[in-house]
Amino acid sequence: MMSMGILNLETKGMTTMTNTTVAPAQTTTTTWNIDPAHTAAEFKVKHMMIANVKGHFSRVSGVLIRDESDPANDRIEATIEAASIQTRDEQRDAHLKSADFFHVEKFPTLHFKSTGINIAGEGELSVEGSLGEHADWGLGEHQDQSQGLRFDVERCSRDRRNSGG
Repeated sequence: MMSMGILNLETKGMTTMTNTTVAPAQTTTTTWNIDPAHTAAEFKVKHMMIANVKGHFSRVSGVLIRDESDPANDRIEATIEAASIQTRDEQRDAHLKSADFFHVEKFPTLHFKSTGINIAGEGELSVEGSLGEHADWGLGEHQDQSQGLRFDVERCSRDRRNSGG
């Protein structure tokens, strides 16, 4: 129990001093497993400053931990199999898996941990976090791979009737 101090109550011109206690707020968290069969980590990057290359990692697993009383405390932790990268070009995919970029033989998984989740719009979230330290990824040997990243996430309905399987 947490003491909230003295509460002054006035009744018919008389002041009554009452000591009150209030139970601390209950925090309800729910853990949701990321469903690998229905999840992909998609990306879009500039190529040669003239075109966008879109792709995805098809093997993603992890958890979403929801704080029902304060969504600011929600967090996501995910593991992505680096070798599951697909950009619709086998030669490019092989190059991305090589030591020039992801070096999947040495770093088979990417580990994402959120540092903040914000509502970005109706049904949309902005998730900030880090992938941690990994291979050079072709970004320069002195670039900090643990720097913050931001992802846009589409929030799905909790209505199980629309789950579709």
